[in-house]
Amino acid sequence: MDAKELCSKSDQELRDELTALVKEQFNLRMQNAIGQGARSDQFSKVRKNIARVKTVMTEKRKASANSDGK
Repeated sequence: MDAKELCSKSDQELRDELTALVKEQFNLRMQNAIGQGARSDQFSKVRKNIARVKTVMTEKRKASANSDGK
């Protein structure tokens, strides 16, 4: 998933994506805690995807605030 894909999504789709990523992150932590061998590279991928989604959400929020203020 890259930022270009995320920019084309609506606010609701972004919130849904963020929720799914947070759940996935939680599941990875639980798998790690109980000793199931979760792939270690997945932790960083999910964390970076969460950051991407939050960044796009913030950019959209700022853009809409700027357009409302003019």
